[in-house]
Amino acid sequence: MDYVKEAVALILSGDRELVQIIGTTLTMSVFSTGISALLGIPLGVIIGKNSFRGKSFLLQFTNTLMGLPPVLAGLIVFMLFRAIGPFGKLQLMFSLPIMVIAQVLLITPVVTGLSAAAAEERSILLRETAAGLGIPRAKQTLLLLRECAGQFISIILMGFGRSIAEVGAVSLVGGNIQFKTRVMTTAILLETNKGNFTKALALGIVLMLLALLVNVPAYSLQKKLK
Repeated sequence: MDYVKEAVALILSGDRELVQIIGTTLTMSVFSTGISALLGIPLGVIIGKNSFRGKSFLLQFTNTLMGLPPVLAGLIVFMLFRAIGPFGKLQLMFSLPIMVIAQVLLITPVVTGLSAAAAEERSILLRETAAGLGIPRAKQTLLLLRECAGQFISIILMGFGRSIAEVGAVSLVGGNIQFKTRVMTTAILLETNKGNFTKALALGIVLMLLALLVNVPAYSLQKKLK
């Protein structure tokens, strides 16, 4: 209980490093989730609602990427953007943008795969109804997006959850640099290893509160869209 009281007191004190870590985490997670949603949802809908040669292989490949280990994603991004890598001239290593890129590599396959599954399931029923009513294909797509809106919110939340809780990739490409690329998960790991359980617990509490603050309004919106 002492650790909990100390952790709460640290949160309420407005510790400068704590605030910076939370801000960096939110910036990284919001941008990476947003970009992944913009890429993954349209791609998933295109794959899910259409029938074409190679669709089965493409879905299997996407599902494989959904389980991509974070450290492997981090390694791929590291090799591409290191000083002697093909994108080394951009000088993005150990910065917030490179952490977002690594997160997008991890989250986009998840969003794409789940969106494709949702779109495929709903499109079968919608196609039959549309054929009977003579609804044009363009309007069918809009109706499909409307029908899947609640599921898309769940998928985006899942992507956000993976982003905010990830350690391996962001640590590898971000370097866990104080006041620059340190996020809540890497900070918790560092503070725990240092034996500073108060700060680690404070960050853990904030992490859980952020998840709650995101999920409660999103759940209400889901119910309205059903």
